[in-house]
Amino acid sequence: MVIKKLLVSLTQKLIRINSENPPGDESRIAGFVQRYLKKLGIKTKIYAFKRKRPNVLAQLRGRNKRYSLLITPHLDTVPSGQSWKMDPFAGAIRKGKIYGLGATDCKGNLACALEAINSIVEDRLFLDYNLIFCATADEESGSNLGLIPLLEKGILKPDAAVVLDADDFEIIVTQKGLMHLMVKIQGKRAHGAYPDRGINAIDIAIDIIKELRMYEFRYTKNRHLKAPTMNIGTIRGGDKVNIVADWCEFELDFRFLPGESSKDILRKIKNTIKKRAKNFKIEIEGIQDAYCINQSHPLVVDLTKAMKSVKERPRIKGSEGATVITFFQHKNIPAVATGFGSIRCAHAADEYVKIDNLYKGTQALEYFLKNYKFH
Repeated sequence: MVIKKLLVSLTQKLIRINSENPPGDESRIAGFVQRYLKKLGIKTKIYAFKRKRPNVLAQLRGRNKRYSLLITPHLDTVPSGQSWKMDPFAGAIRKGKIYGLGATDCKGNLACALEAINSIVEDRLFLDYNLIFCATADEESGSNLGLIPLLEKGILKPDAAVVLDADDFEIIVTQKGLMHLMVKIQGKRAHGAYPDRGINAIDIAIDIIKELRMYEFRYTKNRHLKAPTMNIGTIRGGDKVNIVADWCEFELDFRFLPGESSKDILRKIKNTIKKRAKNFKIEIEGIQDAYCINQSHPLVVDLTKAMKSVKERPRIKGSEGATVITFFQHKNIPAVATGFGSIRCAHAADEYVKIDNLYKGTQALEYFLKNYKFH
């Protein structure tokens, strides 16, 4: 049985442990999670790919050891910043809400997972599969010290996965792809009084950007996602006002839909730049493929049932931003994201989570884990 008082206390304790990233140090909160699981009699393992950046892995053996299901929240938070009116590490309760850094993203979801596991252990219930729990490091900075190496090294090999990192009973079934590029244009330096003697890299960059802003994505509409987008995130160039700029660099952010190819987009961008610049370089800063799972998949169907069991309406959604569910597709592992945070609170000052969300969310998660079937 899920006990609200214990769940609230657990969430507060997690909030009171600083795990801001950057700078990045999940050792204290990982130790707390490890001790919590050990008290339940669950063996844990720590995997760290850098000092003070541990990931906590545990497993509940089920009746049918052929299949395994992963549930995975993350341990780190973004930095608190300077805009908070409340203490970001107090875990204060006001009007049915717990305030604190990570309350929604993602310590509330972490507490839900731990309390659901606690309830299953107390009931002495054997699930129909092996349940893998993994609380990961470095999610807020790209997961390069967390989920990515855990999957790439074969440490995590589940048959299905639920990422606990969403709000208000969402079930994320699709998300946009992401491509970040740095474009570097080389020109020819000259005196600013004689611009005809040089090649102005900033002028070239402006012309390229103008054309790129007219870029037409070829895509199939997705009812859960908005149209593809391009954003110019940064631009820098030149050394001094009276010098013809012989360099300019700018960063591009592309968000594309399932079915679109990042290779095709990159090829078209290169062709556009070639028309304007003789000397340039494109650096790929990051690519994540778009993701989509069929809504008839048992993960979606059974999570929907679980949420309805606590009289909550599941919200089947897509994600405009990049979440970690995309990393599972490279290993052919079906995955969705869900969670019980409060919408528009993640990364915000005076972040909070509704206690009612946590309580019903933990009950729904427990129901889901007890009734999930591999088909």
